[in-house]
Amino acid sequence: MRCSLLLLSLAIAQKVKLQAGPMLGYAQMREVALWLQTTESATVQIEYADTLYPQRKVRTPSLRTQAEQAYTAIFRIGSLEPGRVYRYTILINGKPHDLPYPTFFKTLPQWRWRTAPPDFRFVIGSCAYINDSLYDRPGTPYGGGYEIFSSIAKQKPDFMLWLGDNVYLREADWNSRSGILYRYTHTRSLPELQPLLALCPHYAIWDDHDFGPNDADRSFWGRHLTREAFTLFWANPSYGVPSVPEGITTFFEWADADFFLLDNRTFRAPNKRVTGNRSMLGAAQLEWLIDALKSSRATFKFVACGSQILNPSMGYENFINFPEERELLIKRIEEENISGVIFLSGDRHFSEVSVLTLSNGQKLYDITASPLTASAFASASERDRNPLRLSHTLTTERNFLLLSVSGTERDRRLTITAYSAAGDPLWSHTIEARELRSNR
Repeated sequence: MRCSLLLLSLAIAQKVKLQAGPMLGYAQMREVALWLQTTESATVQIEYADTLYPQRKVRTPSLRTQAEQAYTAIFRIGSLEPGRVYRYTILINGKPHDLPYPTFFKTLPQWRWRTAPPDFRFVIGSCAYINDSLYDRPGTPYGGGYEIFSSIAKQKPDFMLWLGDNVYLREADWNSRSGILYRYTHTRSLPELQPLLALCPHYAIWDDHDFGPNDADRSFWGRHLTREAFTLFWANPSYGVPSVPEGITTFFEWADADFFLLDNRTFRAPNKRVTGNRSMLGAAQLEWLIDALKSSRATFKFVACGSQILNPSMGYENFINFPEERELLIKRIEEENISGVIFLSGDRHFSEVSVLTLSNGQKLYDITASPLTASAFASASERDRNPLRLSHTLTTERNFLLLSVSGTERDRRLTITAYSAAGDPLWSHTIEARELRSNR
């Protein structure tokens, strides 16, 4: 009898595999996050070692993946040393799980007061639609071009920032917890995505399709369910900040850049609401952003938002639908003399760079990256006549943007390069840090 139970236990242990991941989450100087998902309930651990001392292996405390959490687990691995590379192995029910690619994580270097700020490169993108014929609308598949994830991996970015619509909830999904978790699992399990997930840290915000139905706003009854799914499937530094604990607002640093990740859905009024509190970010989140931007000493202050901030084209879900709040944000940046602000946005199914020159000579940029695998807005040039657009940057095909920060400490620059799904370069544009300062 005992022998039979032992054999059954071994058979179950061997049957459990990785459903998705591993995915690297946030990275700090002394801590990193690592996410994974199993096919069934299992005990999982991470065994890791500094590549300088490969024999000094450490194991994390074990975690148990459960059906209630979609069999996901997030490890927050601490007590690391800055600027080191660690190799790791995943253990499922005590056994190493082999992967067809090497698995490493890196901690951020401790550069201040020691060296010039390090150069770095990161990818931005949005609108990742993964076909699912059982639940998709009839007709031509809306998603495709999954090779884009391999093309991104070939660039070997230091990290990737997902700008919303990273998951497309369908009609069958958004009104139930099980439907939402199914959709997140289906999207995250794409085979072409797995090597990229393990390559570099991933940070994310959301937009309407991963928050709820199309054009979803604060009225969506199930936003607590989609927030829960977001926290289960993304390993951000936090899901909310102290003054704005609701939603998914967060922050991280990378070299001499700060990243402010906004929530454009939790506090958003319906687009057609004409009375009452009409806002996209909400007063508390907007004040947090201004406080955080003013306190920041970063050369570049990247503000990530699912909706375009600068594009004044009406009829879409741009910030211009909330003109008072948009004007207040831009006015505060100018009045507070906050330099280095660059908005990062998605949603639109085309990519472009918009620029607005303030009365003090300072420039604000909005870099829009979309779509990754959803269908592109092919007629954007005729139907969205954005007067702030740099014309050579309009991209109406599946694409991703690679952003490179380089230069000396007093002469930093940001170079934006667009790539097709196949990895072919489409255009490039450079922004000098000095453009982002007031002339006064």
